[in-house]
Amino acid sequence: MYLLRTSPASPFGRKVALAAAATGLADQLIIEPADVNDPNDSLLKQNPLGKIPALITPEGLTLFDSRVIIEFLDDKAGGGVVIPRGDFRWAVLRQQALADGLMDAALLVVYEERYRPAAERSPGWVARQQERMGRALDYAELHYTLPPAAKTLHVGEIALAAALGYLDLRFDGAWRQHYPKLVSWLNLFRQALPAFDATGGKKEA
Repeated sequence: MYLLRTSPASPFGRKVALAAAATGLADQLIIEPADVNDPNDSLLKQNPLGKIPALITPEGLTLFDSRVIIEFLDDKAGGGVVIPRGDFRWAVLRQQALADGLMDAALLVVYEERYRPAAERSPGWVARQQERMGRALDYAELHYTLPPAAKTLHVGEIALAAALGYLDLRFDGAWRQHYPKLVSWLNLFRQALPAFDATGGKKEA
């Protein structure tokens, strides 16, 4: 069994959980909550960066971040399952990079309000992250709305679904008003991978 240290609201942790489902390895995954703000949490020993998600193998090897963990899961599933081989691989990894960047920008906006005192917050810096989010969504609406299929789900689609789910969680789904193709695409993704609904985060987390 593999131990996944994460948080219920982490979009990167959800991305890994979705990849585990898509590779058929979900039943080999034990999910254990981690508190990145707790100096006594064993996560700090498991991952020196103190970040989630982190995957611990039965042999005691710890893997991080989500991209490395999903590479590992794909390999254990036989390879080429959610990370294609051949030239298509690069288009898929580029889509993953876009979605990861969208998640990064969204997290930075959330963290600015959560962790920085009001007097020290930078509206300009927040606006810059929001602009990154907007550009990423614009690109995804234009390029990444082909209907996903259960048998061919790949990490680019998985990452995008995790990103959109996080925007629903933390930003009340405001993106839905402007990106109708992505809304339809996410509904199809939910049908293709039912684990999406089962892995939804919690706002209080």
